[in-house]
Amino acid sequence: MINWQRGVPALLGLLCLSGAARAEDALSGGNTAWILTSTALVLFMTLPGLALFYGGLVRSKNVLSVLMQCFAIAGVSSILWLVVGYSLAFGEGNDYIGDFSRVLMAGVGRDTLAGDIPEALFMLFQMTFAIITPALVIGGFAERMKFSAVLLFSALWLLLVYVPVTHWVWGGGWLGQMGLYDFAGGVVVHITAGVAALVAAIVLGPRRGFPETAMPPHNMTMTITGAGRLWVGWFGFNGGSALAASGDAAMAMLVTHIAAATGAMTWMFIEWMRFGKPSALGAVTGMVAGLGTITPASGFIGPGGALLLGLLAGAICFSATMYLKRVLKIDDSLDVFPVHGVGGILGTFLAGVLSATSLGVFSGYGFADGIETMGGQVKVQLIGIVATILFTAVVTWVILKVVGVFVGLRVSEEQEQQGLDIHEHEERGYDLH
Repeated sequence: MINWQRGVPALLGLLCLSGAARAEDALSGGNTAWILTSTALVLFMTLPGLALFYGGLVRSKNVLSVLMQCFAIAGVSSILWLVVGYSLAFGEGNDYIGDFSRVLMAGVGRDTLAGDIPEALFMLFQMTFAIITPALVIGGFAERMKFSAVLLFSALWLLLVYVPVTHWVWGGGWLGQMGLYDFAGGVVVHITAGVAALVAAIVLGPRRGFPETAMPPHNMTMTITGAGRLWVGWFGFNGGSALAASGDAAMAMLVTHIAAATGAMTWMFIEWMRFGKPSALGAVTGMVAGLGTITPASGFIGPGGALLLGLLAGAICFSATMYLKRVLKIDDSLDVFPVHGVGGILGTFLAGVLSATSLGVFSGYGFADGIETMGGQVKVQLIGIVATILFTAVVTWVILKVVGVFVGLRVSEEQEQQGLDIHEHEERGYDLH
C-alpha cells in the first residue's frame, strides 16, 4: 500500500469517521479513477489470470477443479471480507486485530471517505487482495484436496491468518508501528500464502507417484496466457497500492516491470545453461518470482534496485524450487513456497537494504520514520518475516487438522487417479468427443 508508516494513522482516523464527510469536500477524482482501475486489475489477476496459470500447470483431469477452486475462493472471500474480514483487518481495534465497527460496512455510505477516495472503494481494493492470497495457496495442494476441504480451509485461513497479518502490517498494528516496509504484500500476501502452501503440501503428502512419475503441465498455452494476465494485473497490485495517481504509483509500476522482466530472463538463462534449452515454463515462473519479490519493496526502491532484485529473485527462487522438489522431495505442486514464499521473504528483506539513499544507482527513497540506519530497517524487516512465518505455519497446521476432522482433507487414491474434475464436479475440462 502507501508508505504505511506515514499514512496509516491519518487513514485509520478517517476510517473511524461516521461518514458525515461529503464527497465534494475532499474526494480526488483522479485518485478515485486510478484505484477503480487498479481494483479491476487486481481481480483480473485471480480471474482469469491465476486460474489460467494454475489450470495449465496441472494434469488435464484436474484442470476444471483448479479453475473452480479459484472461482469459488473469490466468492467465499468476497462474502467474508464484507461481513467481517474488512472490519477486523482495518478497524481500529488493538495492535493485533481490528474491531467490529465496520461489520457489513456499517456506517459506510457513498460519501464516506478513506483519505481522498471512497471508503467503499478502499474496501473493494483490499478485497481483491483478500481474494488472491488464499487462491495462491491452491498450488500447494492442487490435484488432491477435496473441494469441501478447500472451501472450509480457505474461509478459516482468510479469517485466522490473512486478516490478522493484514492488521499487523497495514491496519495500524504492531508491525506497521515498528516501521515495517511492505508496500503491496510481500509479508501480507506472499509470505503467508507461500508458508501456508508448504505446510499444506507436507500435511497432505505428495500426489500419487511423486516424485518418480513425471507430472508436466498439460497446457502451457493456458499457463502463459494466465501469466501474461498476472504481469499486467500486477501494475494495479503494486501501482494501486500507492492509493493515489502519483509519482509513487508510477515508480512502483516501473520497478515492478523491471523486476518481472529480469526475473523471467534470469530463470530462463539459468535453465538454458543447466539443461541445454530455455523453457517457456521457466520464463513465466521467473516472471512470477520477480513480481512476488518486488511487491514489498516496490514503493521504496528505485529502478537500479529493481534490476538487482529481479536478478536475485530469478536465481534464488530457481534454486529453492530445485531444492524443495529434488532434495527435500516435498510436493508443493505448483511451487508456491519457493516462488511466492521465498520471493516474499527475499523482497521484504531487501526492501530494508535497497531503500537506503546511499547506494548510488541502486539507491531507494529512505527508511521508515524513526529509523535512521540500514541495520535498523533490516532488523524490523527480519522481525516481520520471522513473526509472519511462525504465525502462519502454526495456525495453518491447526486449521488443516480441524478441517481434516470435520470433512477430511484428501480424496482417495482411486478418486485421485480418476481426477478431481469428474469425482468432485462430475464435469470435464475438455470434451474430447
